[in-house]
Amino acid sequence: MARSIRLDAVLVQAVIAGALSFAHLHDLAAAAGQDGWKAWAYPVSVDLLLVAAWRRMRTNAENRDAWLWFAIALIASLGANVATAGLLDLHNVPPWLRILVAGWPALAFLGGTLLAHAPAPAPEPTDPPYVESAPDLTVEREADPAPELPPAEPVSEDVPPEPAPATPAVPVPPALLDHARKIANAHRAQTGAPIDPETLRSRLGVPAALADSIALQLA
Repeated sequence: MARSIRLDAVLVQAVIAGALSFAHLHDLAAAAGQDGWKAWAYPVSVDLLLVAAWRRMRTNAENRDAWLWFAIALIASLGANVATAGLLDLHNVPPWLRILVAGWPALAFLGGTLLAHAPAPAPEPTDPPYVESAPDLTVEREADPAPELPPAEPVSEDVPPEPAPATPAVPVPPALLDHARKIANAHRAQTGAPIDPETLRSRLGVPAALADSIALQLA
């Protein structure tokens, strides 16, 4: 309840102060030769420029243009209030004041345009959200056990190894065997060494298996 009463009192005070300032600006404009609806437009122009500069100052407190136009609008409002307090003869307004009042619309339009199209301040970079790093975990994996091998069968020392199967001899015709024997004798006489199966095969022109069989029979 106390907060509501305080808020209502502030609003009433603001309405009264605004109405008085509005009336003073109207009276000064009318005394400077701005009659009719033009006299009522002057206080609206001054108050709107004051509000626009104040909002720009709240958005960007370091904007010098906003502070400059706020000061101009405040001086115009305070000047009208003081001038209509009996310090100025409203029936005999000096020429310089008429010039100021007549030039105010252009000045207010320039200030309002500059404030409306002023670049918005760049947003401040925000820090990235803090993300807690995951703890380092080391996973140790147990080695798989080696497969068990079946026990080796003991080898009996009494059992002799099995002989390799003998290669069956290729049958050799007697005439070919006699001819091969002559060639082997001639080769021994020339070289002093027995003929080998490869040389015998090349001399006779027979397959390798047949040459090996002849060489076995000549040995």
